Amino acid sequence: MAAPDESLQGSGSMTLGGFIQKYSDVIIAVTLVMIVIMMIIPLPTALLDVLICLNITIALVVIMSAIYNEEALDLSVFPSLLLVTTLFRLALNISSTRLILINGYAGEVITAFGNFVVGGNPVVGFIMFIILVIINFIVITKGSERVAEVSARFTLDAMPGKQMAIDADLNQGAITDAEAKVRREKIQREADFFGAMDGASKFVKGDAIAAIIIMLINIGGGFVIGMVQRDMDAAAALQTYTLLTVGEGLVSQIPALLISTATGIIVTRAASEGNLGSDLVKQLFNNERIFFINCGVLTMLALVPGLPGVPFFSLAVICGFIGYSLHRKSAVVQEEQVDEKETQAKAEATRPENIVSLLQVDPMELEIGYSLIPLVDTGQGGDLLDRIVMIRRQCALELGLVVPTIRIRDNIQIKPNSYIIKLKGMEIARGELMLDHFLAMNSGTVFEEVPGIETTEPAFGLPALWIPESEREQAELNGYTVVDAVSVLATHLTEVIKQHASEILGRQETQNLIDNLAKTHQSLVNEVIPELLGVGEVQKVLAYLLDERISIRDMATIMEVLSDYARVTKDPEILTEYVRHAMARQITQMVVQDNTLACITLDPGLENRIAGGVQRTDHGSYVNLDPDSMRRMISSLNAELEKMTNMGYPPVILTSPAVRLYFRKLVARSAPGLTIVSHAEISQSVEIQILGVVRL
Repeated sequence: MAAPDESLQGSGSMTLGGFIQKYSDVIIAVTLVMIVIMMIIPLPTALLDVLICLNITIALVVIMSAIYNEEALDLSVFPSLLLVTTLFRLALNISSTRLILINGYAGEVITAFGNFVVGGNPVVGFIMFIILVIINFIVITKGSERVAEVSARFTLDAMPGKQMAIDADLNQGAITDAEAKVRREKIQREADFFGAMDGASKFVKGDAIAAIIIMLINIGGGFVIGMVQRDMDAAAALQTYTLLTVGEGLVSQIPALLISTATGIIVTRAASEGNLGSDLVKQLFNNERIFFINCGVLTMLALVPGLPGVPFFSLAVICGFIGYSLHRKSAVVQEEQVDEKETQAKAEATRPENIVSLLQVDPMELEIGYSLIPLVDTGQGGDLLDRIVMIRRQCALELGLVVPTIRIRDNIQIKPNSYIIKLKGMEIARGELMLDHFLAMNSGTVFEEVPGIETTEPAFGLPALWIPESEREQAELNGYTVVDAVSVLATHLTEVIKQHASEILGRQETQNLIDNLAKTHQSLVNEVIPELLGVGEVQKVLAYLLDERISIRDMATIMEVLSDYARVTKDPEILTEYVRHAMARQITQMVVQDNTLACITLDPGLENRIAGGVQRTDHGSYVNLDPDSMRRMISSLNAELEKMTNMGYPPVILTSPAVRLYFRKLVARSAPGLTIVSHAEISQSVEIQILGVVRL
């Protein structure tokens, strides 16, 4: 039968708790009404004793809650609680005043405070009361009021900035919508709380003033009532009513002082990470030097003649002990931190994630020998980093390509004056520099040679000389083009980037370009991707353009052409030709000088042979040309290119639109980098000057 009884008891307990929770608003409303009724209806002395003890208990609960809260909003109901406790205390003052003046007795608690606490001496009690009121009114209440006022003002002023910070974190994805909502609500609650505290602190101030007035009324009124109505002599009346009034004042001021202290604790809680006790211990007892210094000062004071040596020396011993304990604790903490770091290092070394991180390949790297480190060291005047920034900017403007960050490393395994350019971890170019020399190149206008160390210019493979700085001026006068070592490296790096631009442009880089275009041409992007083409197919078109150094900066035009022709064909090579036709003005500007295009053309028979030999497969198209015809065509092409170069013109091949793509495929290996354009890519206003014909 025990089990059912326990079950019933638990059920009753749950019912009582649920009842209090459900009707808490009714209970509070009834309590406030009863507090007001206390001011009107006389209370029995026994009930008054209970309510006075309850007042002291409530004050203790409030100050303990303030001490153990970690932030002000943990007790957000405090402004309303402050009003209720103040009203309750004033009701007790009125009830006790009524009993003192009517009966000359207000219960055991007030009598005990009037006799035992102050030793039955009304003068001592009056002085203690005044001191408590001064402490409460001038020190604690005044300071709490000022802090609450400033906190409310600063909180309101900081609200816009905090809201913007939350919006920024939300836009960056650092927090979710739910977290942003919680943080916004907390900011609003803080503003409301400190605003309410600014007004609620006035309750304590008014309560302190009311206590002084009530005390004077009690003493004066009691003195008159004792002499007139109770036939007491002046001394007895003053003794009796003063003690009762002082006792009543002390009983009310002690809870008031506790509540005021709780108010100060709450409004001064800022940037804390724990409750008041833990914060005090953590922040005051964290430096052993402070206590060692205090130990020395107190020891000196203990040795001063005339001062009490025992208290100072005892405190010096205590401070020394605390300092020694903190020193031992910090040493242990440091050892634990060292052990923890070693353990973490070992754990990190064996984690699979670290091994996986080794698989990361940098898009572009520049490895330099140790003699070239001054080029990177800004302290030694090196400006290579600034040059690389300019190179990336130049490539963005000329090619429309965002070059990824180029990582620079020193490599002791290569020659001191050497450098290596890597793409996705593989070497694609290298060169050597002489930092204390200048590179002199023959631009075709040299009329007198200068002595120097023969070398080859790394970017274009031209013969050049390394000359000392003393010969620089003479070399320039003799017609040489002279550049410094860092310019040689920068030029080489720029040329390598342009040559391998199509390899640098990957799927992610293409997606970034598309996302950037979508900011201004969202409908155009939506029309092409993913309805007509995927990101990979767009990337292939862009790569084909970069292969021939056609800028992809005008992404809007490129996407418009793809939108028009992707419904006809999905072949990236064919789509690239359509894009080139749309970019005729840009291509014309690249190859035309003085509105004249000096070029080499193909024999009509050769064009027909190439067009007839085109074979299309699922993996692309190619030209089926026999080896003998291929050899004769390449031989004729090289001869014409040499003749054109000797005439001082840049090599350009002009073909029909149907043949351009396939002719480029045929000569890609034998003449890499050759500019091949079609009639559809040249503006009609340009004058075409044919300098040679390629035949079989």
